[in-house]
Amino acid sequence: MEQTGIKYKTTGCTWLQSVSEVVGFPLDQVNFLACQSLALLAAFWFRLYLSPQHVSPLVRHAVAALLGMSFIVFCFGWYSLHIFMLVFSCYCIMIKANADNIHRYSLMVAMGYLTICQISRAYIFSYGILSTDFSGPLMILTQKITMLAFQVHDGMCGNPGELTAEQKRLAVPSKPCLLEYLSYNLNFLSVLVGPCSSYKDYVEFIEGRHIRGRLSLANGKQSGQDSWPEPSPMRAVTHKLLVCLVCLFLFLTLTRALPIAHNIDPQFLSEASFMSRLTYAFISVQAARPKFYFAWTLSDAINNAAGYGFKGVDKNGLESWDLISNLNILGIEMATSFKTFIDNWNIQTGVWLKCVCYDRAPRNRMALTFLLSAVWHGVYPGYYFTFLTGIPITQAARIVRRNFRHHFLSSAALKLGYDVLTWAATQLAISYTVMPFLLLATEPSMRFYSSMYFHFHIISILVVISGHLVAGATKRHSYQAHHSNNNVKEN
Repeated sequence: MEQTGIKYKTTGCTWLQSVSEVVGFPLDQVNFLACQSLALLAAFWFRLYLSPQHVSPLVRHAVAALLGMSFIVFCFGWYSLHIFMLVFSCYCIMIKANADNIHRYSLMVAMGYLTICQISRAYIFSYGILSTDFSGPLMILTQKITMLAFQVHDGMCGNPGELTAEQKRLAVPSKPCLLEYLSYNLNFLSVLVGPCSSYKDYVEFIEGRHIRGRLSLANGKQSGQDSWPEPSPMRAVTHKLLVCLVCLFLFLTLTRALPIAHNIDPQFLSEASFMSRLTYAFISVQAARPKFYFAWTLSDAINNAAGYGFKGVDKNGLESWDLISNLNILGIEMATSFKTFIDNWNIQTGVWLKCVCYDRAPRNRMALTFLLSAVWHGVYPGYYFTFLTGIPITQAARIVRRNFRHHFLSSAALKLGYDVLTWAATQLAISYTVMPFLLLATEPSMRFYSSMYFHFHIISILVVISGHLVAGATKRHSYQAHHSNNNVKEN
């Protein structure tokens, strides 16, 4: 299929080539949508006919793994060997390595193999000529492999006094067997686009303890009570599928009408004013989000359709199926701080980063977490521009919030004004920060930042420097006051 002068190919199945030609989408995207549609139907069948009441956990593990592996082969053909090689290599580490080092070896091998594959696709095999991109599933697989390795390490040799409450809850006390390992990593519910979830939660789902255990917690009783009716996920699935349809419509209309590349168009940069460029950057980044919303929400709906993802019941008796959701669209669009945006975007990746890096790093936790996130995303310079830019902006946002927010809490009107102002500042900062992530290459990224006069870089760095100076002055003042009081007491 010809598109913008590039011939797109696929190493996956070509059965749907005619469909690809009719709808005008690359074959790999058609294969992906076909597999996700089939996964949704399979998820309903899995919940209704392969429920824990009807079959054993062994059968559920086997079916989930076999379906997932079939989807991988269908979408990626011989490229699927990369995925299977990583899984079996890391299982060998899981079995052979000492529990003291299992997390280190797994992280090095999984991240190393992922990076090698990303380098080969980006620079050796001219990324984009072949539209089939197996690096997406490989990225999700890297999260699962490393998260499980850290949780096995916590369960087998972690010091309980040094573990957080969440680490204790998710610790895995023994190494999984091969079938359990394959099922967790390659199950059809999340093999193509995620989300990553904890091994303990997944095993509870397979064994039929997932919903009952959370209902027990909600009712304040011991697990094992069978008198409560099991909630149906149909309302949550229907709602999420409707969201998918809206996002797909926005992608086909709004996203295509507002291309990101226009931000670096030479004519646009030379003729448009700074405010026009800033406005278009804001709008075009907003318009780029629906494709992510679509993919993640569809995957969430698939997991829910299988009965996985039940979070519990709130105090009003409302059921939540957002345990493994990857995003909160309302939280993203209404975010009034950089942190709030990050907390609601790609949520399960944030959980993974917290598990393997942020909670473990002895110092510079935020910088190391941003760096790991950049390496995990790939080797394009735009990723590193985005995450390195995010460090001072995140620090500046914290300083501003800490020093100014409390002045606007005295009345509802002041707080509303503060929220509106911080919402606008946050959304503009996000647009500025993530633009290189979408542009990928160095020259386009620098052209965009230059057109913006590096203003968010300059402002955030100045705020951080000012915050450190004020904090230092306050500390010196406190020390001098304390020292003076001690002298008075001595005299």
